[in-house]
Amino acid sequence: MMWNFGAGSSSEEILKSMSQELVPAGPLALKQEKEQITLDGYFGVVPKRVSAHPNVIRVYRAFTADVPLLPGAREEYPDVLPARLNPAGLGNNRTLFLVMKNYPCTLRQYLEESTPGRRQGALMVLQLLEGVDHLCRQGVAHRDLKSDNVLLELDSDGCPRLVITDFGCCLAQSDSSLQLPFNSMWVNRGGNASLMAPEVTTAVPGCGVVIDYGKADAWAVGAISYEIFGQDNPFYRAVGLESRSYQEKQLPPLPSGVPADVQLVIRLLLRRNPSKRPSARVAANMLHLSLWGRKALANQDSVGMRKLADWLLCQSAVVLLKGCSGPGGNTVEAELQRSFLSNLDLEDLRTAAGLPPVRARAASGLHTVCIDPL
Repeated sequence: MMWNFGAGSSSEEILKSMSQELVPAGPLALKQEKEQITLDGYFGVVPKRVSAHPNVIRVYRAFTADVPLLPGAREEYPDVLPARLNPAGLGNNRTLFLVMKNYPCTLRQYLEESTPGRRQGALMVLQLLEGVDHLCRQGVAHRDLKSDNVLLELDSDGCPRLVITDFGCCLAQSDSSLQLPFNSMWVNRGGNASLMAPEVTTAVPGCGVVIDYGKADAWAVGAISYEIFGQDNPFYRAVGLESRSYQEKQLPPLPSGVPADVQLVIRLLLRRNPSKRPSARVAANMLHLSLWGRKALANQDSVGMRKLADWLLCQSAVVLLKGCSGPGGNTVEAELQRSFLSNLDLEDLRTAAGLPPVRARAASGLHTVCIDPL
């Protein structure tokens, strides 16, 4: 149940005001609502949608209805109730309801009670990068990524499975450019100011100014990674760095138990200059290679590239066998391997591996060999 302060109490106004929450909605989520109201094609009413992904929340149904008086409502959230339920309440009579899978806790709550091991921590960072990459590919910037907005459950092996949620601040323009004209101070930059990437928080409004969100969520993943590995987030008050002014040398060290490859990825994600910062896809590939392809990179030359191609074919076979053999194909590691192979691009992979670029023809050939089995 969404809090409804600003939107009216009609279905049309609610859907227009809260349309960003519907970005992860499935194709049939609004079926009944569409039958009841006339959709005028305005983006606020018919939001951009993203396809399903293991690391992005899915909204199965969305509808508007009167706010009910649930048990404990007057004690837990009295201010958001409508006046008919609480004379001092500020909420509207009707609001938006979203039907989603129920997860046991948020990432923040989990980390308050648990400390992931080095491999689990790397898998958690990798899941966030895969989720962010999926959103970027479909022209969506979350713009409010933080550990409170990530939900968590454990898979059959006890590994945390993470999903990105709460899209109320997202940028989901129809042109998928992830670029926002910033001609006025009234333009909304996004959510949590502490975890805004430097290029977002330092932007000065003016004629022709554009904020590029293409790597902003990847930067936020770098900051959240500190929490995953048991440290204070360096951009929260406890440490005191500000994204608009920090220097990279001021970033606190990660625990010594964090693998060097993972530490490198986090440092690269937190580069101030987005042109020197890897995309979520490249950063994810770096972690994939660190976790599963270390031997394939033993020789970074033409022989090494052939080894990398052989390794990719082996990974495809492993994923196919896991998918056919039952529950093992539903673990976090299996899902990540599928995401890696289904999104494989040779140039991104070579960038992640530190190899020089190759001709487009050769890239196309390897891309086809690796992907077709899936």
